[in-house]
Amino acid sequence: MKSTDKKTILELDSVSKRYPLDKQNPFFISTLLRRITGRGRSGKSAFWAVKDLSINIKAGESVGVIGTNGAGKSTLLSLIAGSLFPTEGTMRVDGRIGALLELGAGFHSDLTGRENIYLNASLLGLTKKEIDDKFEQILEFSELRDFIDVQIRNYSSGMHVRLGFSVAVHIDPEIILIDEALAVGDQHFQEKCVDRIMKFREDGRTLIFVSHNMQLVHLLCNRVIWLQDGMKHMDGTPNRIVPLYKEHCKQSDGVRHLQKA
Repeated sequence: MKSTDKKTILELDSVSKRYPLDKQNPFFISTLLRRITGRGRSGKSAFWAVKDLSINIKAGESVGVIGTNGAGKSTLLSLIAGSLFPTEGTMRVDGRIGALLELGAGFHSDLTGRENIYLNASLLGLTKKEIDDKFEQILEFSELRDFIDVQIRNYSSGMHVRLGFSVAVHIDPEIILIDEALAVGDQHFQEKCVDRIMKFREDGRTLIFVSHNMQLVHLLCNRVIWLQDGMKHMDGTPNRIVPLYKEHCKQSDGVRHLQKA
């Protein structure tokens, strides 16, 4: 089947996410500061992390999402994962999602690794029997057998990633979301994760991967979406988009260097 014939598994139509900026400042404090400083507020009461974003992703695509800090990448993944809801626009996701986003997201620090596997997998839609059937595979892949009954508050960041990735890839997801989490794993586990992601690609699963590592983007992705100021700036193949993005970053670094000089 040609890629153009594959079904659309993810569709965003003019999606925006707005965060209010004034909510945390009581009126009294705002008024007091204005009287002391003699200056009013800027009038900017909201920040649009994602703005008017329309994206269609087909089953089997491996999509890298790139952009500088604050471009809206992590917000986009959280919207797709369902941990955030759009302020405007509509979304359609057709398939089970396995997500490895913020470090420790979906885990409870007071629970053990074992308990968190059951909690996290159940939140992702698995029954207890399904988790029972997959538990040994999750444990084996994570390489945390000696620590599985330890509270995860005592886990290192690398151990968090091992557990989170292991759960995410063993729930049989049609779509897997990864947000730079591989950066905190050790080299051995990173390579193991990359091998598993490549296997997902071969099986026709869909990958959405946020990263600043352009080498990994080239390796894992056949499409790249470049976000800038919460909007889609470019969308195309890694060979076309990544060099342009690298040049943009180089020029931005040069401007920052001149401003500091």
